[in-house]
Amino acid sequence: MRTQVAIIGAGPAGLLLGHLLRADGIDCVVLERQTGDYVLSRIRAGVLEQGTVALMERLGLDARMKEEGLPHDGFNLADGERLIRIDIKALTGKQVMVYGQTELTRDLMEATEERGLEVIYQAADVALYDIESDAPYVTYTKDGAEHRIDARFIVGCDGFHGPSRQAIPASVGQTFERVYPFGWLGILADVPPCNHELIYAHHERGFALASQRSHTRSRYYVDVPLTEKLEDWSDDRIWDELSIRLGPDAAAHITRGPSIEKSIAPLRSFVFEPMRHGSLILCGDAAHIVPPTGAKGLNLAASDVYYACEALTGFFKRADNDAIVGYSAKALRRVWASERFSWSLTKLMHRFPEDGPFERRMQLAELDYIASSEHARRVIAENYVGLPV
Repeated sequence: MRTQVAIIGAGPAGLLLGHLLRADGIDCVVLERQTGDYVLSRIRAGVLEQGTVALMERLGLDARMKEEGLPHDGFNLADGERLIRIDIKALTGKQVMVYGQTELTRDLMEATEERGLEVIYQAADVALYDIESDAPYVTYTKDGAEHRIDARFIVGCDGFHGPSRQAIPASVGQTFERVYPFGWLGILADVPPCNHELIYAHHERGFALASQRSHTRSRYYVDVPLTEKLEDWSDDRIWDELSIRLGPDAAAHITRGPSIEKSIAPLRSFVFEPMRHGSLILCGDAAHIVPPTGAKGLNLAASDVYYACEALTGFFKRADNDAIVGYSAKALRRVWASERFSWSLTKLMHRFPEDGPFERRMQLAELDYIASSEHARRVIAENYVGLPV
């Protein structure tokens, strides 16, 4: 098979890029090692920046998102005693959209046949070759047979553990990483949210987050040491801990219910440079990971896709090779800005094992400053709603 762009990974980044390229008349094929049902089973966050929403609008795939998504004008920081509201609408004139990543992926997936986007699921043993040339190719196996796709460019949207980043020689790439000493223990339940906006809570016992998927489905988190075992956390224990950490205002409105999903997700900050080598372009988690504190993971992948589509369209439509050459630097500028925000919010809202009374006082002083300073709240709002691409 021959195509202009081979995309590895059919998560939201790969599907979004595929649709954008097809809309611009560029041939592409998407490879995914899992089944479509497995991709849709992955529970992920769902706070969308306006730039991500705009890409779905550009594709005309925003109807269900506009009907079922929840526009939010702000969110809250809590210090154990009070809620500090960050009014992003008043401070920036913009909103965010609460819409599950799974639902966005479903919208993209269900439009593939109608839009002529070819997605090959259960493509095993994907390998990349000749990425430093103008004629790279990908091999994979399916139904016991080996297949090959020749392309002009390969785009790796295959996540942290995928083969794309690993295809870049170690002598070329550089990794920057911070692994955090805790994970987020999450519970998903069919109960109404305790607040109509998200709450990020800092408490002496640790971090907590109250979020939502709809008016009747809520997602809550508490941070726990990486040594914790999920089986030691009953639903009641999680609800009790949330009631303490979120503070009295939120606790009074928590509706308890049985979990429909529980998991512990480790946290890390990770960046790989460069995000392009030869004819290989990296997007999303293949190139970077952010802790979920800043709600940047999916949105950062979407901005990568925007830059990649811009570069590839420039190359194929206007023979503009400079757009390809400049992709990595342009994408990384926004990556590091988002990494900084996610890292700073993680540092502010979590208790680290090495922290003592001084660090705790500094966190409380910072939260007090945010509560009293419109300028501080505006800086947070500008980053949370999404920096310009």
